Amino acid sequence: MSFLAGKIVLDVVAGAPNNGEGEDNIGRVKKLRVGREEFPYVSAQAVRRWLRDSLPHEEPRSGVTRSGTGKKQQAHTEGRPDQYLDDDLFGYMVAVKNDSYQRDTVLATGTFVSLTPQRATADYGTMSRDFPLGEHPVLHQHELYSAVLAADVLLDLPRVGVFETDGSGLRVALSPAAAEQAQANGAEPTTLRGTSALRLAQAERRRRVAVVLNTLAKLRGGAKQALHYGDRTPALILLAPMKGGVNPFTRVVGARDGKPVFQPSVLREELSAWAEELDGPVLLGWAPGFLGDQRDQAERELKDLIENGTLSIQHPRVMLTGLAAQIEQGVHDDWFEDPSA
Repeated sequence: MSFLAGKIVLDVVAGAPNNGEGEDNIGRVKKLRVGREEFPYVSAQAVRRWLRDSLPHEEPRSGVTRSGTGKKQQAHTEGRPDQYLDDDLFGYMVAVKNDSYQRDTVLATGTFVSLTPQRATADYGTMSRDFPLGEHPVLHQHELYSAVLAADVLLDLPRVGVFETDGSGLRVALSPAAAEQAQANGAEPTTLRGTSALRLAQAERRRRVAVVLNTLAKLRGGAKQALHYGDRTPALILLAPMKGGVNPFTRVVGARDGKPVFQPSVLREELSAWAEELDGPVLLGWAPGFLGDQRDQAERELKDLIENGTLSIQHPRVMLTGLAAQIEQGVHDDWFEDPSA
């Protein structure tokens, strides 16, 4: 049993990829305050939306049902993880009369927060096209920033394509009718961490993980693309198979002298401390040119780990698509197994 744990880093240049509540005619980016400092951020919900929107066109998405009016509204997906990859990996809650079904997320993502404090810039604009001579233009403003944003990520591989069918409260993922249909379509009864469940065929479980990894390699999205289009693929991504759900890689990127840095010494110590929990090599995808010469420095400082196979450093796209291919070929099927079953 393994979790893919790690870190994703985005390089935002003069962008406004995720906006908060505006004030008058001023568009505000999302940011959090720590003391007197401001740190721009992109919410996990936004990045998950980018990931869903970046899925291959032919990958079916779970439909959304909205009901109610005013303050008494609710919306939910179809709640069919047996049929839809997004319901399987992103989770859902379906609350209908007398029944509730919920799936906790299989792909957990943190909030993408700037590694360094950054004060957003206000961009002033006008709209006056085709206005009669002498008329005042329409004024507007919005914020933008440049920052390196980072978040933790965790993919619970044994739960991919496995859905709880009993348990207390909201632990049940499928209604009895949906479970019956899933089983008729080939899902097999199993036990997941002490709970009865249904499991899809291994080939489909492999495929879903491969699709997500390949989609991460071509991630796109974000607000204000007409004004601030930019690359949203990971500038740096670290993934490691861990036997438990702990993510020890939170602090491998940080800040020094007001600039974002990758910290090889932190990675080395964490790998030593968690060596018995590692279930394979640590994969580091690092885009050329990102963080200047820090990649070359990291390769020099971690040369022994690279040479003994503990660590691999490649381009993020090469790393992600290569891992996706290995998983789809069944090379890492043991990562999907639940030893408690």
